[in-house]
Amino acid sequence: MFWKFDLHTSSHLEALLDKEDVTLSELMEEEDVLQECKAQNRRLLLFLCQDQCMQELVRMITTEPPAGVEETKRFKYPNIACELLTSDVGVINDKLGNEEPLLETLYAFLEQPTPLNPLLASFFSKTIGNLITRKTEQVISFLRHKEGFLSLVLKHIDTSAMMDVLLRLISCVEPPPLRLETLTWLNDEKLAQRLIELIHPERDEERQSNASQTLCDIIRLSRDQANQLQEISQADPLLTVLESQECVEQLLQNMFSGERTESCIVNGIQVLLTLLEIRRPVVDGVMDAQGFERSYTVNSSILLAIQPHLVHFHQLLLEPPKKNPMLTTLGVLEEPLGNTRLHVARLVASLLYTSSASHAVVAQELCRLSTMDLLLDLFFKYTWNNFLHLQVELCVAAILRPSQEQTITETPTSEPSLFQHCHLVQRILEAWEDNDKIQSEGGMRRGYMGHLTRIANTVVHNLEKGPVHTQISSLITELPEDYRGRWETFVDQTLSETNRKNTIDLVNVGTGNPRPSSEDDMESPFPKELTLQQAFSDYQIQQMTANFVDQFGFNDEEFTDHDDSTFKVSICFLQANTAVFEACSKERIQPFDDDEEDIWEEKEINYATQTKGCPHYIFE
Repeated sequence: MFWKFDLHTSSHLEALLDKEDVTLSELMEEEDVLQECKAQNRRLLLFLCQDQCMQELVRMITTEPPAGVEETKRFKYPNIACELLTSDVGVINDKLGNEEPLLETLYAFLEQPTPLNPLLASFFSKTIGNLITRKTEQVISFLRHKEGFLSLVLKHIDTSAMMDVLLRLISCVEPPPLRLETLTWLNDEKLAQRLIELIHPERDEERQSNASQTLCDIIRLSRDQANQLQEISQADPLLTVLESQECVEQLLQNMFSGERTESCIVNGIQVLLTLLEIRRPVVDGVMDAQGFERSYTVNSSILLAIQPHLVHFHQLLLEPPKKNPMLTTLGVLEEPLGNTRLHVARLVASLLYTSSASHAVVAQELCRLSTMDLLLDLFFKYTWNNFLHLQVELCVAAILRPSQEQTITETPTSEPSLFQHCHLVQRILEAWEDNDKIQSEGGMRRGYMGHLTRIANTVVHNLEKGPVHTQISSLITELPEDYRGRWETFVDQTLSETNRKNTIDLVNVGTGNPRPSSEDDMESPFPKELTLQQAFSDYQIQQMTANFVDQFGFNDEEFTDHDDSTFKVSICFLQANTAVFEACSKERIQPFDDDEEDIWEEKEINYATQTKGCPHYIFE
């Protein structure tokens, strides 16, 4: 039958627009007002673009709503107003971007005293950001004529929405000539230097944090967009200043002036880490150096500015800002590592990975200070801090596996220090033996053992075929005879067995096929090596596949879809994974005692009984 009801009747919104005395508030009460606006309802847009309505919408997003109203309702109209103003409808953008009185009302929000309402600040940021993108020339011209614009934004930088305003000016201005003009204006206004001034022990933590994050984002955005400015043969003026030696020195002076607070040091180091960001390649898959996506060359001026302050960073490792004892799952930690020392370790790792012409100066200073020796002390002291362990591992990898530029241009200094002064081999052997002793007595495996295994493998790998394998081989040979013999035994037996347990030969375990005798024999439809995690994953897939076959009655050998396309399923591969998983499970998981109580067995509940040290909790 045909429906007798007309489903295409005009909405209630249209009925409201028919009223002569309809108000903006009435329209904003309608649930579909935003949808109709984005659909460019002509009558609605004509109403909204009236001068009075536009002024009211801008006023809503920049003025504190009356108090005494429930919070969810108090900001209802400002939220809807912001959505209407940023709905990306051409006539609204034109009206807001071309009418200076509206821009003045919007700009007046910045002239309010601190602190700003964070929700209204987000509405302001979203609206002005949309205008910067859609009405670029008009808005940039308007803001440039406001002498105190940048001062007002930085005054409110403790509100995170203000960061977005600055980043919009840097990243959303097109075409490239206008973007360069905008960047030059911001640079003339000393934006970079003024942000660095905010990273100071005397500033509040929120202001320091937002200033640091803004600088990091500016650096990344400027580097990512550098290709656009190459079209007009101009360098990014903001990036040029931020990478200058003078600017980095100013940041470091702020960090180490007066009382050394954790907030100032950490936020400052985050900026330095961003300046030092490079792409670190993986060599033969031995150690993945965090897989950075970007590839940049570090300016030598950055390293030259950091080098005189390495002694201060070294001192922070010895005497960090005071931390209160910390309660952990393993007891009370009287002297926590702290965020400061962790960030210093990250900085050292980044410095060691740079391949700038000034890298040798930094490496020599780190050797002189014995910073790596100190980091290794912390590595073993903080047994359970894997964040620190990773950074120390990266430091060792950077020293043992220098880049091609470092190998060509520098005289090796770090490798001898690592083996002769830091006693890396001796530390590995002694820590391993201590861990074996602790475990044999029923204790817990040390938390650094996984990273220590990777460090040992890095030493072995670079001893065999790394870019400085000759120097490493010579240093190993110079070890005391006792340690040299213990090291050889450790590599041949202990480390080899550990690697065997951590890596499963799928072909051998699953199919019983002999190991290929040459590279030519290694072609196989299956991967040769599979970690336990991957084996377990494939085991789960096999179980799901088996359940699917059982439920729907498909043949074990193949599945055929509606297009008669056949997908072969290797039963051999699935059986291999089952064998792998079950073999590892038997090795790693001790079976339960058969006499153990079955916790799932139904028993009569006695509300008066309690298990030893633990009452029964009954939930109805």
